[in-house]
Amino acid sequence: MNITQHVATLGQSLWLDNLSRSLLHDGTLARLVAEDGISGVTSNPSIFQKALASSPYYADDLMRLKASEPDAERRYEALVIPDIQAACDLLRPTHEASGGNDGYVSLEVAPRWAYDSTRTVEEAQRLSAAVNRRNLLVKVPGTPEGVSAFETLTMLGINVNVTLLFSVAQTEAIFHAFIRGLNARIQADADVRHSKAVASLFLSRVDTLVDSQLTAIGTQAALSLRGKAAVAMARLAYQRYLGIFHGEAFAALAQQGATPQYLLWASTGVKNPDYRDLLYVEPLIGAETINTLPDKTLAALRDHGDPTPRVEEGVAEAEAQLAELARLGIDMDAVGNTLQDDGVKLFEASFQKLLQQTG
Repeated sequence: MNITQHVATLGQSLWLDNLSRSLLHDGTLARLVAEDGISGVTSNPSIFQKALASSPYYADDLMRLKASEPDAERRYEALVIPDIQAACDLLRPTHEASGGNDGYVSLEVAPRWAYDSTRTVEEAQRLSAAVNRRNLLVKVPGTPEGVSAFETLTMLGINVNVTLLFSVAQTEAIFHAFIRGLNARIQADADVRHSKAVASLFLSRVDTLVDSQLTAIGTQAALSLRGKAAVAMARLAYQRYLGIFHGEAFAALAQQGATPQYLLWASTGVKNPDYRDLLYVEPLIGAETINTLPDKTLAALRDHGDPTPRVEEGVAEAEAQLAELARLGIDMDAVGNTLQDDGVKLFEASFQKLLQQTG
């Protein structure tokens, strides 16, 4: 058993934060599943934008689509949905072996609908039907409108990866939306045993923004907190997860066969070269969590990772660190809202590049 496979024995799933036709055609993804225990895949507009720019396997299909499909967005979907389906099929044995708890592949609703709950619901239903795989998660942003859409989609039985979460408050709002959606589904006499959702909490971008604010403050107390905000936030989010999904709020749903909405650690590749390359991996290993890893971070974990369950360690220290950030004038809820809006803009920019590439 190698290091990455050992992580699974500690209750954490490792997903690959990458997907391209090259990974599928050359057998790389299959090897990662077989040899590293990768049990899921996440994608987003930035990932597909890079895939279409670098992989040689799209050219023939794109030429054919340019002659037959006038709409650029439909051409994009016709290119990437087969990749999503192939990844779902590759991970179907994992999905079945886990009883539907793992083995998922994520596909994102177009970012321009991030602030339109009605259209997000419609697009999520359309994409779910187009992919037609039980182990698909439709990605919906955790904006206020996305929260509403997520609740509706849960009620309708669409499985969702809620993305672009950057604070404990945003994450907790998503947890409660999941519970409301499941309760509404039960009220409609529908089965909740196959309902699945994850909450993707982004990490490295939080430290990037908070570190810049701490550097601007410049005191020793401020500088000593650099590189600590994201892990502290994640550990407190996990405590909220435990309190909600292993507490009274979820007890009745659990009796109906519902499963909790796992936290997924996203944006786990370090952006500051001074930080340890596994800063957003090793401290956050623990039961009922997922870490989605870029290729480079996965390679680092395989090479020199120390897989020990640590996500429940240092809770008091995390609380003290966030309290000190607040004392210094850094509002983590405001940080989260800024990063969420920025995240939508970044994904929309990548999506527009995608459409230009298929034009």
